[in-house]
Amino acid sequence: MREAVEDGSGRETVGSVLRACQLLGQFGAERPVITLAELTAASGLNKPTVHRLMSSFVEAGWVHRDHSGAYRVRMPVFAIGSAALAGFDLRTEARPELEALASRFGDTAFLMVPSGAGAVCIDRVEGGKPMVLAAVAIGSVLPFHAAAAPVAMVAFDPELRRRVLAEPLPAFTGETFVDPAEFAAHLDEVRAGGVARSRDDYLQGVSAVAAPVLGSGGSLIGTISLGGHSDDFTGAPGDLRAAEVRAAAERLTGSLSTARF
Repeated sequence: MREAVEDGSGRETVGSVLRACQLLGQFGAERPVITLAELTAASGLNKPTVHRLMSSFVEAGWVHRDHSGAYRVRMPVFAIGSAALAGFDLRTEARPELEALASRFGDTAFLMVPSGAGAVCIDRVEGGKPMVLAAVAIGSVLPFHAAAAPVAMVAFDPELRRRVLAEPLPAFTGETFVDPAEFAAHLDEVRAGGVARSRDDYLQGVSAVAAPVLGSGGSLIGTISLGGHSDDFTGAPGDLRAAEVRAAAERLTGSLSTARF
């Protein structure tokens, strides 16, 4: 493989590695074969640089170039991806995000995943505020039509949405959605905004914000959420919580994306 010329500090070498990783990142299940022109357009790099880096991958046996000039990743890349997946755990990946949210706002941060019975809490981190949401512990199952995290799941999973809207929507408080048409309109708003907000709809005095963690093709994997005193989730403080939860979920989604080949 051709070596990059260093400038004495290693910056050129690092830059070449980053550009090479950027090119490999263009391949995926939805795009297994890519031409030189497509790689150039997608990466924003110039054609000679793309050709040089891809030729190095071909020489190393990581990429195959077919008779038409299109590129396809080879088994060594899949082996590395398999190693990443073998050590991948959703709770482990999400834990730093939960801890950061709980520490910043003092609320309780949750990681939840969908199940046949409802939204299951698989991890939680308590913040420094006195309210402890003991009603939502690890292993708790929440209904899909109440609380921010379950609602976010329904908004971002079309099949789950159809199922939930076809079932009765029992009330837990006076704020719970019980009318299918109203709930459907709310789900549209959540999907459009990218974040769900709840206020007193599952537990009185408790509000939450949640955002989806998505997998391949936008499929729902779970949610990251933050819950606490309702008074802390109104106005600018509520908007800030919503923005940070959404950003955390997007970072976790990105981690899932880079963990797949």
